[in-house]
Amino acid sequence: MSIFTDHPHSVGESYFEHLVTAGSFGVSLIAAGFACLVHGIFPFWCKTTGSRAVRQLADRMIHGRERYDGNAPKGEQIDWCI
Repeated sequence: MSIFTDHPHSVGESYFEHLVTAGSFGVSLIAAGFACLVHGIFPFWCKTTGSRAVRQLADRMIHGRERYDGNAPKGEQIDWCI
């Protein structure tokens, strides 16, 4: 295996599947961070955007998945590490 595929394969994804998944998490985190900055300046805007994003990302990443042991069907692992 290579340094580019070891981790993606360990969570049951191809390199490109992992790229898309990690990229979508990154974009979501950037958007949530921007909303938190806006909320800091204008406390009446984006009151729940950051906390909602964290809950949604946790649901996507952890909840309802089994740890991938190399035998679990793809997409049924928990403890994703991006």
